Amino acid sequence: MTAFELLLFSTDPETVSRHTEAGVDGFIVDWERIGKETRQAGADTEINADTPEDLRRVRAATTVRLICRLNQTGPWTPGEIEEAVAGGADELLIPMVRRPAEVQEAIRLAAGRCGVGILVETLDAVRHAAELARLPISRAYVGLNDLSIERRSPSIFGALTDGLIDGIRPFFSVPFGLAGLTLPEGGRPIPCRLLIGEMARLSCSFSFLRRSFRRDMTGRDPRVEIPRLRAAIERAGRRSAGEIARDRAELVETVAVAAGAVAGPEEVS
Repeated sequence: MTAFELLLFSTDPETVSRHTEAGVDGFIVDWERIGKETRQAGADTEINADTPEDLRRVRAATTVRLICRLNQTGPWTPGEIEEAVAGGADELLIPMVRRPAEVQEAIRLAAGRCGVGILVETLDAVRHAAELARLPISRAYVGLNDLSIERRSPSIFGALTDGLIDGIRPFFSVPFGLAGLTLPEGGRPIPCRLLIGEMARLSCSFSFLRRSFRRDMTGRDPRVEIPRLRAAIERAGRRSAGEIARDRAELVETVAVAAGAVAGPEEVS
């Protein structure tokens, strides 16, 4: 595997500073909330309320990559892009993408001042994946929660096991990511080690550190735990073909069992 980026959702300057020292590659400030509460009603998701001031505060606390997730495109997008650029964002993430034209407009508005990445988390984005991949985007991330809601899937991990992600992965040559990571021995209902293995199989080059990571890190030193997580990712990239097949089979079985055991979408690690 090539170098793997770990991107932490955080607006706390102390947390940002500690994790910068520990080797986290970047931080995400999350402005996405328009329509999200209604769209994700009943799902186990995280809806943040980060602000432009949060973005500026994180920028002051770190020199590594700073990413701002905007709201889905709308009349507010030009203003959000200007505010994100002014606040020091190195990159934007556009959620709930449906058509290439909306991404092209965001790229035009960014005007080379920062990267523009996309979240593939709608059925329209899946259908247009080849066209989206040809745009000058900085990265693509598959949002399993929203994708499972649109697909009415019993498990947010269904797209990992039913061939959907395998079908769109070859289109993207930019950094590609999905799901989220926590400590190697953590993760529920899908063990993190299986998600790490799947990311390695799909040649992913980044992932997010979110709720599960923050919860599992309580009382732990990121200078110890981030290298442990990186070591697990590196080991997954060195597996034999037989080990990859074994881990893939275990993932498929675990997702099927979890889907039958829960009433609604699970939390992504």
